[in-house]
Amino acid sequence: MSRRHLAFDCEGAQLAGTLDDAPGATGLLIVSGGNETRAGAFSGQAQLAARIAQAGHPVFRFDRRGVGDSQGWNAGFRDSAADIAAALRAFREHAPHLQRVVGFGNCDAASALMLAGGAGMDALALSNPWTIESDNAAPPPQAVRARYAEKLRNPKELIRLLTGKVSFSKLVRGLAQAARTAPEPTSLAQDIAGGLSRFSGPAIILLAERDRTAQAFEAGWARGDPRIRRCPDASHAYTEPHAREWLFEQILAALA
Repeated sequence: MSRRHLAFDCEGAQLAGTLDDAPGATGLLIVSGGNETRAGAFSGQAQLAARIAQAGHPVFRFDRRGVGDSQGWNAGFRDSAADIAAALRAFREHAPHLQRVVGFGNCDAASALMLAGGAGMDALALSNPWTIESDNAAPPPQAVRARYAEKLRNPKELIRLLTGKVSFSKLVRGLAQAARTAPEPTSLAQDIAGGLSRFSGPAIILLAERDRTAQAFEAGWARGDPRIRRCPDASHAYTEPHAREWLFEQILAALA
């Protein structure tokens, strides 16, 4: 495995990319979420790329326009289809032995891949897709119920409740939220569902069960979707050791 840093063009802007090369004919293109650089939170994507490359699959990461080492204006994930397409072209150019590319994204990177109808990938691994229209939106009832269930399993929280250290009014408001019916899917949720429906290749949807983003996604998604895989007791970025291993295995399966 070797790691190379390179630049490529996207509509006149120079974008920064990193290729972890490997001999396999199936590669992984990682799309960064939010305004994170291609290294990912706490270098998580760089570490994942190294492991996948060591397993024999080339991996390409990049900074979209206006992020990290890339030039241009940051237009956000909704308008990143051209950036993803340019990264895919660069990946194929610098790893000419590729026959198949799997696109992976977490959070709004997953949503970007879905909005772009798969963005030219052969397969998709979509993690915790972002469907929340506003940062001020109330958490879905499923998320509230999951939080209370977690608290009730914690002996320290039970002691706080029994000794009067929990605000009764706050508890009542929380229970009222938990009892609400699930809201209608947001327009973003509908848009990403429409985008994914245009994709004809295989796709898996990876959900971290403790993550509010994943809970909000599932609240507005079709029940019983066989593409969904859930990681118990995992947070948004899969920082827990068992969650990192789970994510690695899921992506390897998609590459197989």
